[in-house]
Amino acid sequence: MAKEDSGTTPMMAQYLALKAQYPDALLFYRMGDFYELFFDDAVAAAAALDIALTTRGKHQGADIKMCGVPHHAAEGYLLTLIRKGFRVAVGEQMESPAEARKRGYKAVVKRDVVRLVTPGTLTEDSLLDARAHNYLAAYCRVRDSGALAWVDVSTGDFHISECTPVMLPPLLARLAPREVLCQPPEEEALRELAAELDGVTTPLSAASFDSANAETRLKALFGVSALDAFGNFSRAELGALGGIVAYLDLTQRGKLPALRPPLRESAGRAMQIDAATRRNLELTRALSGGRAGSLLAAIDRTLTGAGARLLETRLQAPSTDLATIHARQSVLGYFVENRNVSEDVRDCLRRLPDIERALTRLMLDRGGPRDLGALRDAIAQAQVVRDFFCTTMQPDTLRAALDALTGHDDLAALLGQALQQDLPMLARDGGFIASGFDAELDEARQLRDEGRGVIGRLQAQYTADTGIQSLKIKHNNVLGYFIETTATHAEKMLNPPLSAQFIHRQTTANAVRFTTVELSTLETRIANAGAQALEIEKTLFGVLRGAVQERAAQLLQTARAIAEIDLAAGLADLAVEGDWTCPQVDSSRAFAITAGRHPVVEAALRAEGKPPFVANDCDLGADGDEARPIWLLTGPNMAGKSTYLRQNALIALLAQMGAYVPAEAAHIGMVDQLFSRVGAADDLARGRSTFMVEMVETAAILNQAGERALVILDEIGRGTATYDGLSIAWACLEHLHDGNKCRGLFATHYHELTALAGRLKGLRNATVKVREWQNDVIFLHEVVEGAADRSYGVQVARLAGLPDAVVERARAVLDLLEEAERSGGKSARLVDDLPLFSSPAASTPPAKRDTALQDRLKTILPDTLSPREALDLVYELRDLAQDADN
Repeated sequence: MAKEDSGTTPMMAQYLALKAQYPDALLFYRMGDFYELFFDDAVAAAAALDIALTTRGKHQGADIKMCGVPHHAAEGYLLTLIRKGFRVAVGEQMESPAEARKRGYKAVVKRDVVRLVTPGTLTEDSLLDARAHNYLAAYCRVRDSGALAWVDVSTGDFHISECTPVMLPPLLARLAPREVLCQPPEEEALRELAAELDGVTTPLSAASFDSANAETRLKALFGVSALDAFGNFSRAELGALGGIVAYLDLTQRGKLPALRPPLRESAGRAMQIDAATRRNLELTRALSGGRAGSLLAAIDRTLTGAGARLLETRLQAPSTDLATIHARQSVLGYFVENRNVSEDVRDCLRRLPDIERALTRLMLDRGGPRDLGALRDAIAQAQVVRDFFCTTMQPDTLRAALDALTGHDDLAALLGQALQQDLPMLARDGGFIASGFDAELDEARQLRDEGRGVIGRLQAQYTADTGIQSLKIKHNNVLGYFIETTATHAEKMLNPPLSAQFIHRQTTANAVRFTTVELSTLETRIANAGAQALEIEKTLFGVLRGAVQERAAQLLQTARAIAEIDLAAGLADLAVEGDWTCPQVDSSRAFAITAGRHPVVEAALRAEGKPPFVANDCDLGADGDEARPIWLLTGPNMAGKSTYLRQNALIALLAQMGAYVPAEAAHIGMVDQLFSRVGAADDLARGRSTFMVEMVETAAILNQAGERALVILDEIGRGTATYDGLSIAWACLEHLHDGNKCRGLFATHYHELTALAGRLKGLRNATVKVREWQNDVIFLHEVVEGAADRSYGVQVARLAGLPDAVVERARAVLDLLEEAERSGGKSARLVDDLPLFSSPAASTPPAKRDTALQDRLKTILPDTLSPREALDLVYELRDLAQDADN
């Protein structure tokens, strides 16, 4: 940034002074109807926003680069800049140009930064996804202990959890914060984690995380003398909480949002799910990158923003507390059983505004009349929702939520009386206070809108007082309003007693003009009526906002209750429509699912009008002598092995978030960790091949999975040479069985692994059924006990559209390779002897080979052959094959 010199203009000096306070942010400098940017800020913003870059004068001999955006459209530009990783300091005019001129003709309008816009502190609806949280997180380490705090500024949700370095990556993956605050020593390690989640890191000074300072900030924020009521926080937890409050104080310039008291989340209260598993299972985002195709999109029936955000939170962190799960199931069961109530409630919820975000904007002085109107309407609708439940018995959890919907009668009455039905976006536009609410405002509006009528009524009054019928009240640009009468009648007004009321102003050739104190006052009031009415409305807006702020805590409780009701009613609607069932969740290690289905695939098939999803059982019963907690799943490509693996993991996840599940029955013993290694992807940015990524994710599972974990692994070892991959898959399967001792599904094409079922007590073989028909394969998608002996890769290649010549050649090569394996010969030698690629007609299908070769193969006993005999046999088979070809 260029430095100020003697030739710097007063305005540019002001700009440079503000910019010096925020060197790492772009400065939006308000000039009339535009936000202007200068110097390096202008260059960066012009490139990011694709707008024109111009110049404005010179500074230190160089042109001043400049660009600007209209202030009325600033939100769209802010969103673009925030998404591209910028932070923006908004410098507003703190006075009008007219007020500045009172200090001197060349006085510069006072400006100051009113807000620092960062990815984690957004509150505007246009900058946020209404159905997702926007988290700001802070990580603090004190010696060997650590803690992560997170807050959604737009809703007031505030949480804290102890967090060791090992726990940090999965917790960040669950929250996906847009911005992570940290101390400088932690920034490098956190930057990579945040970037993987499309977030940024912001380093703060050590003082921001000081636990003593943090305690003072938190007490002031919540207006308490001690934090004991919120919990007994460690130094690391206080530091993380204090870091967030310090940052909000900085970015919001002292106007803090309405935050709920920090809610401590104990370690182990939520199912641990790492980033790779979330990605593989497509919990909130599909592998293609969007929300469509994810589990969240498939099960989201919520009708409010708060309900949608709560659904995402529950889905990201399934509970491991049985009491919590059962309470959620009871509420959901109520809505399933009381369909009439559920439908009435959902119809009402469609019209319910977002309390949390409207309240936050009002607390931060960014709200407008529509936010007040949203609260008015939400309070009214909440009472309607409450009334639907009057005739039924509710479970305790639901009853507590219903109680939180009431208690706002005074605020509802105030807002109902004060606000018009149709409201402007901004308070400065006026016209939002209802008539009859404030007498002074009504009078100012009457003067503004009916000035001529008011003057007419005053003229009639003066006519009656004087008895002069020709008396008129007129107006010109010199005298303003005046009373005019003829010279004949003027004598009466110039003499007592009327002379005490009427003041002579001017005599003309044909008339005499007067005024009165009342008329002069009325003239001033008419002239200022518009501005006065607006100022009164602004004052009343402040009064109403203050009334809302006083009830912020209760309104947040109402918002949470609405979210709970919306989520439960939505999940009930899904359960009834999809024929889902309430799972049995307990503390055992059972895992028994009858006729389970994949919720996302089933929904997609239904939407496309395709045949229904084929349901399958899964029993990983992990208790008793006959327990087989690990299934080894074999079968051809495209048969549905990966779908089967994922659907069972998703059923466990849905069960523990308190939802019903897509199955005829389900018994889920508590799962405290969920791991998934499915699919193939590389990470070239960090120099990782597909196989390296596979091994890194597999290593994380084998190192962390405990006895209560559920692990699904697909095609371990496929990214390397055959025997390397087989040996790795073999060892991993043994480790899951003997070391991790967890429940798991292990899908593979290495059929050799099926032999392990004979020596690993807890392993069961399962396969996906197929049917062959005229060299084609028909996928039945049925999982049964047993082992597959083929992968049907050639048939799948044919279905994929490979040329016939390639398919037939593959059949020939596969046939000889399999013959070599059965005969104990060297497959490489046989491949060398294969004729070069030829036309389909030249390749002989296995079914038409010479009977002499087939008869000889039937007589071979591989286990009895010596190495020399095996080699001789290879040459013999080669000769027979050549004879057949001839």
